Amino acid sequence: MGIRTVAVYSTVDKEAMHVKLADESVCIGPAPSCDSYLNESAILTAALLTNSDAIHPGYGFLSENADFADKVVQHGLVWIGPDADMIRKMGDKVNAKQTAIQCGLPVVPGSDGAINTIEEAIIWADKIGYPVMIKAAAGGGGRGMRSANNAEELKDIFSITKAEAKSAFGDDTLYMEKLLLHPRHIEFQVLGDKYNNIVILGERDCSLQRKNQKIMEECPASVLTQKQRDDMIEICKTAAKKMGYSSVGTFEFMFEDGNFYFLEMNTRLQVEHPVTEMVYGIDLVREQIRIASGEKLGYTQSNIIPHGHAMEFRINAEDPDTFIPNPGTIKLYSPTGGLGVRVDSAVYTGYTIPSYYDSMIAKLIVHAQSRPACIMRAQRALQEFVVDGVKTTIPLHQKLLKNSDVRQLNTDNHWLENYLNNN
Repeated sequence: MGIRTVAVYSTVDKEAMHVKLADESVCIGPAPSCDSYLNESAILTAALLTNSDAIHPGYGFLSENADFADKVVQHGLVWIGPDADMIRKMGDKVNAKQTAIQCGLPVVPGSDGAINTIEEAIIWADKIGYPVMIKAAAGGGGRGMRSANNAEELKDIFSITKAEAKSAFGDDTLYMEKLLLHPRHIEFQVLGDKYNNIVILGERDCSLQRKNQKIMEECPASVLTQKQRDDMIEICKTAAKKMGYSSVGTFEFMFEDGNFYFLEMNTRLQVEHPVTEMVYGIDLVREQIRIASGEKLGYTQSNIIPHGHAMEFRINAEDPDTFIPNPGTIKLYSPTGGLGVRVDSAVYTGYTIPSYYDSMIAKLIVHAQSRPACIMRAQRALQEFVVDGVKTTIPLHQKLLKNSDVRQLNTDNHWLENYLNNN
């Protein structure tokens, strides 16, 4: 796009690829994220000192922090994302559910609002019916949630979950939902401009998860019928329009027995956005920047035509059996390539992976004309992907692609946990 970029980095990320590739770079603090990537004043200072016009928050740290989004705008900068009020509204799970209901999205049966005491929790659980899930209203990333099969279990987990929510998110507000036993995780990609033009770029199946952390994602969700897909695209489009949503966002749903239940909305770019880009041929980050600068979408839902199938494999610097993070120096990094193969990564031969941040070091995205062809291409790509010096989750992905349940779509959100416990 011809836009000059400024990278911000912590001291431990001085040799990171984004620092080397940017036009300018500014160190914003020491390794701990609270002193660097979560240091709002340091980031704003870096932006102002370099005469930047806008800040792109990525998909971690401050990307869904409404107060930071407000500060960016107050300092005369453009926030590349939805406005702070939208982030605030959809970031609180209780408010998000109320908004979803008002906008016509199907929701999981649950409490009308926040639950403050164990007595309230038991009353709601009796009304909803066990099993139930207690969740932190400000939660995310799989934290601040626990399930209960009866009142005794609910008493055991209530105060623990409340304390974890306070510690992790600074907010101990909890709410309750019916626990679905065999759901799939299906999410719909929203894209809207400042003129209330909305398109939905299909859906992703993110059901292969471990401890609520996604491991592998694909687009489209092959378990859906075309009618289910079309109906949900229309429902999501209507809801986003009613909300006045601008920028990229994602409606996340649980899908069970042919029914969708709204889970949450991510008011940011998703880690798994590349599978949508590959199938729809639209660069979502470019669209974010265009929208933030006041441009119109320039296309309608009828222009959005999917092509083929894509899968994303999160390659983490972890032991593939125990999932213990394995930071260290990469002795040899030789990513795979070829037709329909994309690798998004920031590592290289000789790079030392720090122990301070998320263990994901690369995303392998594979695209082909059909799901079976995509699986075959992915197997070849994983076989050719070389990372020497640290352990990675590549062997796990290779095992999953050989598994008959994965190949035949006989999985749900709990399948991977069960598979790992039994193998």
